[in-house]
Amino acid sequence: MSNSSSMPQFLLLAFADRRELQLLHFWLFLAISLVALLANGLILSAVACDHHLHTPMGFFLLNLSLTDLGCICTTVPKAMHNSLQNTTTISYMGCAAQVFSFMFLISAEVSLLTIMCYDRYVAICKPLHYGTLLGSRACAHMAAAAWATGFLNSLLHTSSTFSLPLCQGNALGQFFCEVPQILKLSCSKSYLRELGLLLVTACLVFGCFVFIVFSYVQIFRAVLRIPSQQGRHKAFSTCLPHLVVVSLFVSTGTFAYLKPPSISSPSLDLALSVLYSVVPPALNPFIYSLRNQELKDALRKTMTGCFSGAIKCRFLVRSIQNGTP
Repeated sequence: MSNSSSMPQFLLLAFADRRELQLLHFWLFLAISLVALLANGLILSAVACDHHLHTPMGFFLLNLSLTDLGCICTTVPKAMHNSLQNTTTISYMGCAAQVFSFMFLISAEVSLLTIMCYDRYVAICKPLHYGTLLGSRACAHMAAAAWATGFLNSLLHTSSTFSLPLCQGNALGQFFCEVPQILKLSCSKSYLRELGLLLVTACLVFGCFVFIVFSYVQIFRAVLRIPSQQGRHKAFSTCLPHLVVVSLFVSTGTFAYLKPPSISSPSLDLALSVLYSVVPPALNPFIYSLRNQELKDALRKTMTGCFSGAIKCRFLVRSIQNGTP
């Protein structure tokens, strides 16, 4: 039995053995990363610069984009590096940092999605109290609570997991470091402590899910009482992006962790891990921008400003090269 701190590195699960497929995975991850970075960056710029989006939902959307950017930057770069360099190793400290960052961001995202559901509930079911219940100070406190909850949860899980003695080798059945895979390497009863923490976290996540379901039941009942069809459509369209994001997040994560053992295989586990750790952060900006006209207008203004700025810089550089004032 060896202590985990004495282990110099871990071995991650490779996407493929053939060099051609490894390079294909590298370019695929690079494309996904660039799309996610560009889309979330545009969301951040649009919300920050357009005063029409200085609303509680815009503020929470900005925080959600930050978590999505963090998730992409936590898992994908190391996978790209390993595919490009034809290796599967990750250092002990790198693995610990990846576990901490991923747990922190995922926990914060669950809290933010729950808060965004509360925002929609108040906006539709209690519109007269919206300014009171979701003022700027209340929004700041809720966002701070979401980030603080993620930090505390991540700190507890990371410290508990990496204090375990490991005696089952150093190969992880995942393309990035996560707690369940590291627990499989332990043969000490101390891992029951971390399993208890995971159970508490699972109960909290389930509580958030129950709150979201209960809120949407109330929201749909309120929407159905709206007399005009146009009003019902407008109210429902404001909830649809959040509902799609939550469904994508919950369905991929639940199936990845609760699928029957009879259908489990390394290739399926790898595909599912990409679905819940990489795909949602890349798709969330597109889901929110499809049905939000104000956000689409702000994104259009931001992109137009970027293009016009690039053209002005190009003409300025050309005029300097030609020696014209």
